[in-house]
Amino acid sequence: MAEHLPSPFGDPAPTLSDPELRETAYEVLVAACRSSGSRPLTYISQSERSAGAAAAAAAAAPSLQRSMTSTAASKVKKALGLKRRESMAQRTGGDSAAGQGRAKRPVTVGEMVRVQMKVSEQTDSRVRRALLRVAAGQLGRRMESVVLPLELLQQYKSSDFPNPQEYEAWQRRHLKVLEAGLLLHPHLPLRKSDTTPQRLRKLIRAALENPRESERNGEAVQLLRSNVMSLACRSFEGSASETCHWADGFPFNLRLYQMLLEACFDVNDETSMIEEVDEVLELIKKTWVILGMNQALHNLCFAWMLFQRYVATGQAENDLLFAAGNLLMEVENDAKHMKDENYRMVLSSTLNSILNWAEKRLLAYHDSFHSSNIDVMQSFVLLCVSSVRILAEGTSHEHRRKKNDTDVACDRVEAYIRSSLRMVYSQKKEKIRKICKSQHNALPFLSILAQDIRELVVNEKELFSPTLKRWHPLAAGVAVATLHSCYGNELNRFISGIEELTPEAMQVLIAADKLEKDLVQVAVEDSVDSEDGGKSIIQEMPPYEAESVITNLVMSWIKTRVDRLGEWVDRNLQQEVWSPNSNKERFAPSAVEVLRIVDETLEAFFLLPIPVYQSLLPQLISGLDRCLQQYILNAKAGCGTKSNFIPAMPALTRCTTGSKYNRVSKKKEKEKIGQRRKSQVGITNGDDFFGVPQLCVRINTLQHFRTQLEVLSKKTLMYLRSSDPTHADVIADGKGIRFELSATACVEGIQQLCETTAYKVIFDNLSHVLWDGLYVGDVASSRIEPFLQHLEQYLETLSSLVHDRVRTRVITDVMRASFDGFQLVLLAGGPCRAFSLEDSQIVDEDFKFLEELFWSNGDGLPADLIDKFSATVKNILPLFHANTESLIERFKQISQESYGSTAKSKPPLPPTPSQWSPNEPNTILRVLCYRNDQSATKFLKKTYNFPKKL
Repeated sequence: MAEHLPSPFGDPAPTLSDPELRETAYEVLVAACRSSGSRPLTYISQSERSAGAAAAAAAAAPSLQRSMTSTAASKVKKALGLKRRESMAQRTGGDSAAGQGRAKRPVTVGEMVRVQMKVSEQTDSRVRRALLRVAAGQLGRRMESVVLPLELLQQYKSSDFPNPQEYEAWQRRHLKVLEAGLLLHPHLPLRKSDTTPQRLRKLIRAALENPRESERNGEAVQLLRSNVMSLACRSFEGSASETCHWADGFPFNLRLYQMLLEACFDVNDETSMIEEVDEVLELIKKTWVILGMNQALHNLCFAWMLFQRYVATGQAENDLLFAAGNLLMEVENDAKHMKDENYRMVLSSTLNSILNWAEKRLLAYHDSFHSSNIDVMQSFVLLCVSSVRILAEGTSHEHRRKKNDTDVACDRVEAYIRSSLRMVYSQKKEKIRKICKSQHNALPFLSILAQDIRELVVNEKELFSPTLKRWHPLAAGVAVATLHSCYGNELNRFISGIEELTPEAMQVLIAADKLEKDLVQVAVEDSVDSEDGGKSIIQEMPPYEAESVITNLVMSWIKTRVDRLGEWVDRNLQQEVWSPNSNKERFAPSAVEVLRIVDETLEAFFLLPIPVYQSLLPQLISGLDRCLQQYILNAKAGCGTKSNFIPAMPALTRCTTGSKYNRVSKKKEKEKIGQRRKSQVGITNGDDFFGVPQLCVRINTLQHFRTQLEVLSKKTLMYLRSSDPTHADVIADGKGIRFELSATACVEGIQQLCETTAYKVIFDNLSHVLWDGLYVGDVASSRIEPFLQHLEQYLETLSSLVHDRVRTRVITDVMRASFDGFQLVLLAGGPCRAFSLEDSQIVDEDFKFLEELFWSNGDGLPADLIDKFSATVKNILPLFHANTESLIERFKQISQESYGSTAKSKPPLPPTPSQWSPNEPNTILRVLCYRNDQSATKFLKKTYNFPKKL
C-alpha cells in the first residue's frame, strides 16, 4: 500500500508547486552544465534537430548531448546493490516528431533527463534560448555568479509566449523562487537592520499582484535587480561575493536537489532506477556549486529518495530499501566528519523520518514480516540500526564512551523484540479470550494461550531470531524472556484466585510448567556462546513455580481429605457398638466405611491431572496411615491388657493343719468368694462394649484392616504404575506406598486384644470356677472339672466368633492364660488353699485334663505349642511331690547360693520372680506356704513369722 511520507526538508517553498520546482531545478541543471562546459552553450531549434545536428551539438556540449547507445553497466547501481535493467537507450528510439523517412537518432543524456523530469520540449527550448542570451550579455561570467531566475525574468516578454497566462506563470514562478531563495531561506541570515529584504518583499508582492505592469515599469525592474543582487551577493565577511547565493539556502536547496534526483527513477516505472543513473548523477552533481551541495548532502538526500520511493510505491521494490540501507553506511561515515549545523539538522530530521516509519514496522514485526518477506526485515533493521548509530554518534562524546555501536544496535533490536512480542502476545490473548467466551472449550483459557505461545516461540526461533541475531547475540533469549514475563503476569493473577484444587487449575498449572521448561530450554540453547552463559536472560525469568503451586494445592487437597477422614473416624467410633450381629463377617461396619473412604481417596488422588505422583503420594499415604492408625488405636482403647485381669497376689501365709480355725476360716472365705462371684457375674454378663463378643469383633476388625491394608498397597501400586510408570518401582521399594503405622498398629492391636480376651475369659468370666473355686477348701472336692466345662463353652464361643486367621492365636492365648491361672492358684491362691503331699497326684491329673482340653484328641492346638506354654507349670509340679524336709533344705541351699553365707541362719525373703521355677527360692517358698504340713508351718513361723491368715 502506497504511503505519502512528509519530507524531512519541510516545505520551504509552499507557494511553489512540484512542477514549478521541477522546472526551476531543470533550469539550474541546464545552467550548471553550460557553466561547467569548456564551450559556450548553443541553441538548436527543434526543426534543426537532425542526426547530424545532434552530433554537432554533442561536440559543443558533451555532458548533456552525449549519446547513450553504448551505456555500460551502472557502477552506482552495483554499489547500491540494485539489479540491472534494460537501459533507456535500448527502449527509446528517435523523436516521434521527426519526419517520415528521417533516420532515428540516438537518445542523449540531456534528452533523457528532460523526459525524466517531465519538462516539455517547448520549455526546454525557452530555457536554452534564455541561457544563450544571458551568456551573450555576460561574457566570461560563470552561471554561479548570476541570479538565474532574475536573469530569466528579463529575457522574455509576453509576446514570446503563446498566451498571456503562460507568461504570467513564467513571471510568477521566478518571482516566487527569488522570494524562497533570498527571503524565506537565504544562504546567510537576514539582518534586522538591513531594509533590503523589506524592499524586495514589497517589490515581489507588487510584481506578483500585477505581472504585466512590472513588464512596462523599467524602474521597478531595476529596483528588483538592485535589491536581489544586494542580498544574493552577501558573504560571511560582509564584503560582496563573486558567487550569488539564491538557491543554496537550507532547506530550499535540498528541495530543488530532490527534484533533480527524481530523474534517476524511471518515469514509466516508479519502482525502478534507470540504468543510466551514472550519467544522470554526473550531470546533477554539476549543480552542487549553485545549490550549495556536497557529497555528504548528496548521500543523505539520495538515501532519503531511495527510502521515500520505496514507501511511495507501496513497498513493491525491496531493492530500493536495500540500496537505502547501503547508502546509509556512507552517510554514517560522512556524519563522523561533518560538523556543519545545517547538515546536522537535516541529518537528524531525515534519519528520524526514516526511523519513525521503519520502526513502526519493526516494533510490530510479527504483523509486518513473514516467511515470504523475511529478507526485507534485514534491510529494515539495517536501516534503523544505521540511523540510530548515526544519531547516537552525534549526541555526545560521553554517550559514545558509554555505549559503542554494538551496544546501540543491540539495545534497539532488543526493543523491537520486546515490543513486537508483547503486541503479538496481546493479540493472541484477546483472540483466545473471545473464542473461549463464544465457544464451549474443554481447555482453560491459559492452557490454550500456553500452547499458542509455544507455537509462537517455534516460529520466532526459526524465522525471526536468525535475522535478529546479527545485531543481538541473544535474540531468541530476549524473545522467550519477554513471553515468559507476559504469560507470568497472567498466570500470577490466575494463581492468586485459586482457592482449591480444580481440574481447570491443574490444567493451567501443568501447561504453565511445560511452557516454562520449553522457554528456559530455548534461552539456554541461545546463550551457549554468550559471555555470561545466559545468566542475564535466565535472571529475567523468575520461575513460575507451577510445580510448587501444584504441590501446595495437592498438599491442601490431601490435608482436607485426611482431616475429614480423621473427623469421621472420631465421630463414628463413638457410635460403634462392636456387635457381632452387625454383619456375617462379625467385624465393625465402621471399618468397612473407613476403608471405603481411603480407597476412594486414593482413586481420587490418581485422577488428579498432576504431572508427577511420586513426590506427593507418600504424603497422602502418610496422612491416611495416621487416620487408620487412629482408628486401630481407638478400637483397642479401653479394652485393657492382661495385667488388668490377673488378680493381685495375696501376702504369704502359713497353713494351720487340721485345726478348727482353719476349717472355719476356709468356710468364711468360700462365702466371701461366692458373694464376689455374684457381683462379678452381674457386671461381666452385662451388654457392655468390652464383653468377650465385642472383643472378638474388635479382633476381627483389626484382622480385616490387616488384610485390606495389603490390598490397598497393591491397588496403590497399580494406580501408580498406570499413571507414573517410571517411578512406581522406586516408590514401592522405598516403602512409599505402605501403610506402615497402621500395619504395625494392627499387629500390636491384635496381640493385645487376643491376650486381653484370653485373660478376661480366664480371670474375669471364669474367675468363679478358677480363682474362686479351684482347690478352695478340700482339694479332692474342688477339682478342675467345673472350670473345664465352662472353659470349653467359651472356647466354642470364641471359635465361632473370631476370624479363622486369628482363631489359633486367640485359643493359644486362652491356653496360656489358663496355664497362668492354674499356676497362680497353686503358688498364690491365698490362705483358703492348702496342699498335702497326697494332693500332688490330683494336681497332676487336673493339669493333664487341662492340657487335653486344648489338645482335643488332635483336633485342637498342636502338641508342641501346648508343650511350649505348659513347660513352666510342668517344671514346678514336681515340687508338690517332694517332702517338706527336702523342700526346706533345697530352699536353704538355693538361698545360700543366691545370697551367700548371710543366708545360713535366716535366709532373706526372696522377691517374686518374673517367672516361677523349681530352682528359684520364691517358688519353693510358696510351695512351703501352701504345704498342709506341720514342719512347713514351723519353718515359716520361725524363719519369717508368717501369719496364719490375712
